Amino acid sequence: MKDKKQKELILEQLRKTPIAQYACEKSGVARSTYYRWKKDSKFSKLADEAIMEGVLMINDLAEAQLISAIKDRNMTSLIFWLKNRHSAYAEKILISGKVEAKKELSPAQKKLIRKALKLSALDNNKPKKQ
Repeated sequence: MKDKKQKELILEQLRKTPIAQYACEKSGVARSTYYRWKKDSKFSKLADEAIMEGVLMINDLAEAQLISAIKDRNMTSLIFWLKNRHSAYAEKILISGKVEAKKELSPAQKKLIRKALKLSALDNNKPKKQ
């Protein structure tokens, strides 16, 4: 009965703060006990779900703080938001190279490569937008 209450307590803590060490301290459960319980697939699944809930909640809190900092005109926060949420400000990667074929490609292989290039937006034969 005591184990059941302690397990419920630790799951509750993991939903609030998804860090095993912190949850163990707050619920009075030794880390070794927590990891012994994690060997049980039912408890392990419940703990993983509680951690995921906690992560999502912390993500919401962090995003709220970021938005608050943006509203306070914090330039670092504003840049972070734009780089991660706005495609025009995202990090750009330039890929260049030269391919040399040892043997001639078949028409089917050429067609497949052309299709792949078009899908990847690396096709140099497409008209460039001005």
